[in-house]
Amino acid sequence: MQVGGIYHHDAFYAAPDTGESLGKYLIVLAVPAGDDVVFRLLTSRYAELRPPECHHGAPYPGYGLGVPGGELQRLTWVDLRSQEDYDIDVFRGRMRKGHIRHVLTLNASTTRSVLLCVAGAQDTTRQQARHVRDSMAVLNG
Repeated sequence: MQVGGIYHHDAFYAAPDTGESLGKYLIVLAVPAGDDVVFRLLTSRYAELRPPECHHGAPYPGYGLGVPGGELQRLTWVDLRSQEDYDIDVFRGRMRKGHIRHVLTLNASTTRSVLLCVAGAQDTTRQQARHVRDSMAVLNG
């Protein structure tokens, strides 16, 4: 797994009305040594209400990716709302079993912009922001 990588999780949550497992796309923001994966979900919902690029305000804080390509053929945003970090061993295990699969990787410039936006988001914890900024430092060389 890599920072700036977009992955599809085939059973991220259960549908409230049926309990059916539903998939979700996510972006990896940091993979700190000895710690868990910092990520955010992607969304294409409410496209008409979302500003482009980095937006921390109401009603939907997010970072606009445009149309990323591959199987992501709709306007897409990184949802800046909080997510608990993903246990790295569970993430790797689900990748080995094919429940999480790599879809594409953003270029370094876009990844840096996303990281900067997420690091400054209201719902990003201090620890997550530190890990995300460490990822930015690595990308900056």
